[in-house]
Parts: sequence; structure tokens; C-alpha cells
Amino acid sequence: MNVLDTEKSASTSPSSGGSAEQRRRRGRAARFLRRGGVAVVAVLALIGAVSTWNWFTAAPDSGHFRSLEGRDEYVAAYEESFAALPPPTATHDLRTSHGIVRVYEWSSPATEAEEPIVLMPGRSSGAPMWSQNLPALVAEHPVFAFDALGDAGMSVQQVRFDGYEDQATYLADLVEQVAPEGAHLVGHSFGGRLAVSLASARPELVTSLSLLEPAMAFANPPVNILLWSGVAFLPGIPESWRSRALTEIGGEPYDPEDPMARMIEAGAEHYQAGLPQPGVLSEEEIAGLEMPVYVALGERGSLAGGDRAAEAAGGLPDGTVQVWPGTTHSLPMQAGAELDRVVLAHIAAS
Repeated sequence: MNVLDTEKSASTSPSSGGSAEQRRRRGRAARFLRRGGVAVVAVLALIGAVSTWNWFTAAPDSGHFRSLEGRDEYVAAYEESFAALPPPTATHDLRTSHGIVRVYEWSSPATEAEEPIVLMPGRSSGAPMWSQNLPALVAEHPVFAFDALGDAGMSVQQVRFDGYEDQATYLADLVEQVAPEGAHLVGHSFGGRLAVSLASARPELVTSLSLLEPAMAFANPPVNILLWSGVAFLPGIPESWRSRALTEIGGEPYDPEDPMARMIEAGAEHYQAGLPQPGVLSEEEIAGLEMPVYVALGERGSLAGGDRAAEAAGGLPDGTVQVWPGTTHSLPMQAGAELDRVVLAHIAAS
């Protein structure tokens, strides 16, 4: 281990073409992202808080919106967040063992000969979470991003998960359709844990793994993060307390006006998740991940487990573990372009 059924479309939004209203939303979302990145870093803190809290409280039923009105509120926030992404070259709704998965594709003649990348989202964040990372990735590879089944997003779960590893079944169905010869998986937070599940169950579909602050993969979250996550989602809690909790988790001031923040909050309020709780990998399971694996960890407040995760990841047969100074669970935004370069180098060497 080193330490250190689809058609191409012109759609530029989750639901329709590039109208004037959609272009207006795209410009507004981009303006939020140009505020120096602080808002997005704080939003990733919210993702971590929602992830931790909901993984331990969600009922193991099929995920669903609690009302049509709630879904409408969520979709409006989703579309505004999605407008910050580069326009996809295609939008797919793929049938899988457990439901219909919304997948967005970025490809071009310049990248068609390269091996594809599949992005695995963190909880309650879906495809919109990758707005800062996509430009660098799509410049070099075909890229697919999706909304996870059982979680808020445009995917529709139709069959409940009987156990956590059931999710590998639908993920395999997805990857077989978009990358039948295998793909490089990049996952953040619980998306990293999903990537590991697929790699364990169907290693022939996984060329490499890039795990960015992978929650519940190599270690349990720190107790203080669990406590702050509980505070963040106590019913009736004063907004100032909630903002403080989210700031503690993410290490940056939390901005509730950010489009991603509104999307995640709408999902937490209106969507009943249908996701079973994962377990931390055993030594045998870690040793079984024989493909090249890159593990990126935040230096402080790591939801992935920090030093404990780094130590456990030492059991990877072909692993590289890197702790990024000054970062937290919001690593993809805090490390930015430098992290993108490291991930692309890992993929190129795999």
C-alpha cells in the first residue's frame, strides 16, 4: 500500500431542453458557486450530516416522496442545482433490478476511446453534487453520474432492499448498460461505500476505485460527528443551533440560501429514504479488493474515520491512502482541482 434503453439527447436539464428559464437558473447557480466555494463546502457538510443521520434512522422500505407537493418542491431545487453542471450529452432512465435509475452522460468524440468513469454520489446529493469535479473529468473520459435508488433524486425505486449488499445488484445492472467492459468508480461519502459494494460483488466491472472520504467503509464515523449530525436534525431546533452543527461538521460557515442546500433540505423533509444501514468492511473484505484503490481522507472531522480509516485501508492489496491537510468530509470541494488531478492520475495508472 502507498500512503501519501437509452438514446442520445440534447437535454441540458433533468427534465427538458435548454429553455430561457433553465439558462437563467444555470446562471444563478453558477453565481452561487463563484462565491469562492465556501457555500458548496458547507453544503457538502450538510450532505454528510444528512447521510449520517438518515443511515441510522431510515426505514428499510422502498424510498418515496411523502407527497406530490413535497416532490414538486424538491424537483424545483434539484433543477436549480443541476443547472450548475456542464450540460449532459444524454439523459438515460435505465431499468435495473430494483427500479429505474436516472443517469446523465457526458461524452464526446475526443473521449470516446477512453475508459468510462461512473460517479457514485453521497447521500441526498445525487448527480448535482459533482458540479465542481465534472469539468476536469469530462475533458478526459466519458463520465456517467446518477441519482441513487432509495434516496432523493430523479430515480424511482420499485423493489425494496432486503440488505445493504442488495444495492450492488442494481449498480451492476447500471454499469453493465453504460460500461459493459468495466468502469473507473469515483465515490464520495456513502457513494464510496456503494462503490466498494459493487467492487466486492462484481470485481470484473470495476477497473479502479477512487474513494473520497468513504463513509462506513474502513471505520465508523467519529462520535462527535454523530452527535452534531443528531443536533442538526432535531425537530424544532433553533436555526442558529442547526447552522452551528453543520458548520462543525463541515468546517465552513453554512449558507442555507445555496441551491444545493435547499435541495438537500427538501429531500430530507419530503423524501422517505429506503436504504439499509451499511457495515464497516472486515479485514477479509478489504483484502479482497484487488483492483487499484485510491483513498482520500480529510485531515479533521473525517466522516470516513480519519486515522482509523487510514490504518484499516492499509490492508488493501493495491491501495494508496492520502490524507489531505486542512480538509474535512467536504474534501471534493476543498481540494478542488488538485484532487481532480490526483484522481485522473490514479485512473490513468490503473
